[in-house]
Amino acid sequence: MDTTHPASPRAWAAAGLLATLAGLAVGHLAAALTEPRSAPLSALSDAVIAVVPLEVSHWFIELVGTADKPLLITGLGIGVAAAGAGIGLLWRARPWPARAALVLLALVGAAAAATRPGLGAAAALPSVLAGAVAFGGLQWWDGRYRAGESGGRRRFLVVAGGVGAAALGASWLAGRVGPAGIEADRDAVALPEPDLPATDPGPGADFEVEGLSSYRTPNADFYRIDTAITVPRVDVDTWTLRVHGMVDRERTYTFDDLLGRELIERDITLACVSNQIGGDLVGNARWLGVSLADLLAEAGVDPAADQLVSRSSDGWTAGSPAELVFDGRDAMVAIGMNGEPLPVDHGWPARLVIPGLYGYVSATKWLTELELTTFDSYDAYWITRGWSTPRPIKTASRIDTPRSKAGAGTVAVAGVAWAQHRGISAVELRVDDGEWTPCELSDVATGDTWRQWLVEWDASPGEHTLTVRATDGEGEVQTEVSQGVIPDGATGYHSVTVTVD
Repeated sequence: MDTTHPASPRAWAAAGLLATLAGLAVGHLAAALTEPRSAPLSALSDAVIAVVPLEVSHWFIELVGTADKPLLITGLGIGVAAAGAGIGLLWRARPWPARAALVLLALVGAAAAATRPGLGAAAALPSVLAGAVAFGGLQWWDGRYRAGESGGRRRFLVVAGGVGAAALGASWLAGRVGPAGIEADRDAVALPEPDLPATDPGPGADFEVEGLSSYRTPNADFYRIDTAITVPRVDVDTWTLRVHGMVDRERTYTFDDLLGRELIERDITLACVSNQIGGDLVGNARWLGVSLADLLAEAGVDPAADQLVSRSSDGWTAGSPAELVFDGRDAMVAIGMNGEPLPVDHGWPARLVIPGLYGYVSATKWLTELELTTFDSYDAYWITRGWSTPRPIKTASRIDTPRSKAGAGTVAVAGVAWAQHRGISAVELRVDDGEWTPCELSDVATGDTWRQWLVEWDASPGEHTLTVRATDGEGEVQTEVSQGVIPDGATGYHSVTVTVD
């Protein structure tokens, strides 16, 4: 016989917690079967990202790095679970206010999902289902305990726990099946050979130095920074790219349309504006795609249009200067990366790549729209959050090796430097307060990629500070002035302290 008294606060809190967790599991199952971005915790996370002040989000990213999204979802999950326990405790003495609180909690999740860009009213369903399951569970608990029914607690635990576990397992499976289908579609695509292949930089593009970043960054190691809590699952068979706005003729392209066009292949380095001095939010890849200038020209661009707004399938936007698309640089709608179709995490089936601009104003993933407009008429996602309008990427250099320790004698000091679309003409290293020493530079074919550098250092025992600086292809030396990433990218020299044994 169940000996727990119906008035036990601990029992009511546990009931609220379990009912809420079961509801969340059902809500996430519903989202996994329909639209993953509408899952309650995913939608709430997206909403938080959309409203949190820039200073707070940047502080959090600086603190935890790329773990920001998992930690945000985990924190919200704990918060919702705690709210459920509190509602259960409130229900014990004041059922109607508790019911209202539970309905309000479900409505918050529903509103967060329905108002996300690219979603609609139907996206509210998973949160509504989550609330209904939690509400029904607590109502059942209430009825059994107030009636003094024997064994009610055990039955509630078994049923609620079973519902939650089954829904969680099913949502996990659905979450694997959906992306697996997208991956299978991606793997089935055979990319044609490029009509205009990339110029090979030659055998001297990669120095054989342990710890030095390779000339071409493997897809698995390429940095990923975006606002997507849940990576969009885009069906390549129904995907289209719409070109509209200040154009003579609106155009729409399918993936097959892109495959049938002249394909260009180029080595291009991308960098995130949030990259700290010495950071790794930068990488170089060989991209395959179609000329952005040619694509837009077919629509007949209004000369008064000075901004190209690119939109992702999840509603994210970037605003690029239209003039840079037509100035001869290899701006493209990319469909391939390092010899294979774009990875899903990097924008499958198509993304934007514009050399010389930070990603927040040029590198839209899961691309669906290109709109010609003006900077006076529209502010893209990050511009409304305090970042600057488009600026050229700043000259930067990084020490990859050594980073902390070295043995006495000859030590290879090496790293990479970049100034996309201007190129790197020189790199120098300074040891402690000594003179700047010229470094050997790797071979490159264009100014749109980073460049490796290397110098042999005669290291003496003790603690030493190594500092690097670069000169771009226009003869401008990297600035020593230290500036944070806000509002248009970090500046300053990268230094490391090395202990020589």
